[in-house]
Order: sequence, then C-alpha cells, then structure tokens
Amino acid sequence: MMQRRLWREASFDLTGKVLRINWLYVLLLCCLAAVGYTALYSAAGGSAEPYAGRHLVRFCIGLTLLVCVALVDIRTIQRLSWVAYAVGVGLLIAVMRMGHIGKGAQRWIEIGGFQLQPSELMKIALVLALASWFHKASWERMGNPLFLIPPIVATLIPVGLILKEPNLGTAVIAAIVGGAVFFGAGVRWWKFLLVALPVPFAAKFAYEHLHDYQRARIDTFLHPESDPLGAGYNILQSKIALGSGGMWGKGYLQGTQGHLDFLPEKQTDFIFTMIGEEFGWVGTAATIGLLSLIVLGGMLIAIRCRNQFGRLVALGISVNFFMYVFVNIAMVMGAIPVGGVPLPLVSHGGSAMLTVMVGFGILMSIHVHRDTEFETNGDDR
Repeated sequence: MMQRRLWREASFDLTGKVLRINWLYVLLLCCLAAVGYTALYSAAGGSAEPYAGRHLVRFCIGLTLLVCVALVDIRTIQRLSWVAYAVGVGLLIAVMRMGHIGKGAQRWIEIGGFQLQPSELMKIALVLALASWFHKASWERMGNPLFLIPPIVATLIPVGLILKEPNLGTAVIAAIVGGAVFFGAGVRWWKFLLVALPVPFAAKFAYEHLHDYQRARIDTFLHPESDPLGAGYNILQSKIALGSGGMWGKGYLQGTQGHLDFLPEKQTDFIFTMIGEEFGWVGTAATIGLLSLIVLGGMLIAIRCRNQFGRLVALGISVNFFMYVFVNIAMVMGAIPVGGVPLPLVSHGGSAMLTVMVGFGILMSIHVHRDTEFETNGDDR
C-alpha cells in the first residue's frame, strides 16, 4: 500500500510538472521549426529530402529532450553544472586531438555515428557553470575582484579552445554570453568598460594574427565588390536575393537566386535569404517577430524566477539564442562579416538544433520550478 501511495504521489507530481510547462512558449518553438521546414523544403527544390525531412526528425527528438529536461528539478541541474562544464571542456580538447576537419576548421567530433560540435554545447555548459558560481554571491562579494578571477578563467578556457579550432564567431558569442551572465549577476559596469577599452587598440594586432580565410571575410565585408566572383560572391548574391524579394516576395518555390543555385549554403547560413526572396519583407518581418517573441519570452521567464540561479541561466540561454539570430541575420544582410552561424530551428544542422532544444528544456525547467528556493548554509560566498 505504501509503495502504491508513493507511486501515485510521484505520478501526480510528474503530471503537475508537465502541466506547468509553458506550452505557449513550446508552440512558438514549433512555429519557428515549421518556418524552417518550409524554407528547407524550398531549398531542396520542392522536396522533403535531404533537408526538411531530417529537420523535422531532429526537431521531434529535440522536443522530446526539451520535455524530459523540463521535468528535471532545477536544483539537480545546478548540482550538475560544473560536471557539464568539465565534460564540455573535455570534448573541446578531444576535438583538438581527433576532431573532424571540415571547410578548413576542426570543429566536429563523431560520437556513435553522430557528428557533434562541442563548442555549441559548451555555451550552455558555460552559462550553467557561471550561474552556479554567482547564484549565492552577496553584493559585497561581487565587488571583490579576487572573487571574479575563477569565473573569468572559466570563461577564457572554452573561448580559447574554440578559437583554436578555429571558430572565431562562436568564440565571440561564447564570450558575450558569459559576459551577459556576469552583468546579470551584478558585476559593476566600469569593470566591463576596463575590459572593452583595450579592444580597439588590439584590433590591428588581432587582425594580423587571424587565419587567412578570417582576414578574407573581414576584407570582403568592407569591400565585397572588390572580388564579386570570389570572396565577395556569397554576400553579394545574398543581397541580390533579399532585394529582389521586395515587399511580398516572388512566391513560394519561385526564388530564382536560390533555385538556380546562385545562392550558396542556402540550407544553412543563408536560409534567411531564401525566406526573404520568396516571402519578401513581410515574410522576413514575420520571422523576426517570431524570433523576438522567443527571446522576450525567455527574458520574461528570467524575470519571474524567484531564485538567482534560474534567473542567470534563463538570461544566458536567451542571450545565446539572441546572438544566434543577430549574427545570422546581420551576416546575410552584409552588416557584419560572414561567420557561419546558423539561424536556430530554421537552418539545417544537428548540433545547433540539439543545443538550442536542450537549452530551451533547461529554460522550461526554470519556468516549472520558478518558485523553488535553494538551500542556504549561512556562508554565502
């Protein structure tokens, strides 16, 4: 009888957690994935293979992961934060030794027949680790520079390893996401200013030590017309496709730049351009609106959470998603150099999909356990 009673109580608690998941937010994610399926179907010339079908399968797996992670107690996630960080660093080191090389960079590692990009997962692990460090810190403790040394080192280690791959775009995003957690934890603004001041002076030195293809991306960004058939080809074709879409677009499956193969990487980096060419300004504005709702929803979850750990993690995950969106859209519009960052839940790709859905699962766990109080031991750092 006692076992049956405990089983019923556990089932009731699990059911309650499922009902507390923000299903409206999950619906927004499904809508965004549907936009991705539609665009990828067009990118393949009106076929579900090879992009759209795999995209749907990956999203369904990711959605299952999201629900499973959402049911995990946020305190358990906090206890495993530094374990996740250690695993992430270990995978980054493994990439250096036996990673798969593609397009001149060593960024992937094969696990069980699946190619994983550890730098994507590392961004989530970094957010968890930093939030775990800061979540009990007092305001006075935050003012102590020595207290900030361990989290700074914890941020620089993965950023440095990602730079070694080399993957400049993801390294910069990881640094910004880490900085967002520092800011949310209460680090004084003047300390950020101290870090930012040397950046303009170090820009020339950094440029000289970039890889050849990275310098080419910057040069192309500044003068894309100087090599229209070479380095500047991608961004020029992207601008042509976006501009030709006009207000309402050319119509679904009617995009000439994409379907005549003038637009490269249309299923990954330049998927937003496909949307712009076929659905015009209206389609791109609707997509950006949907992406904005997802970012704002994550920020709202952060505000409503009653514990500091959940607030910082929700902030970090939301900023990470925003950076995906900002970098990809700015890149295809020619506002920043091309960096190879996908549009989350829209572009074709497994690692980004897995990372984003696991991150949203943690976000849902924060929402489900938003009223959870962490135990204090009276010796807050």
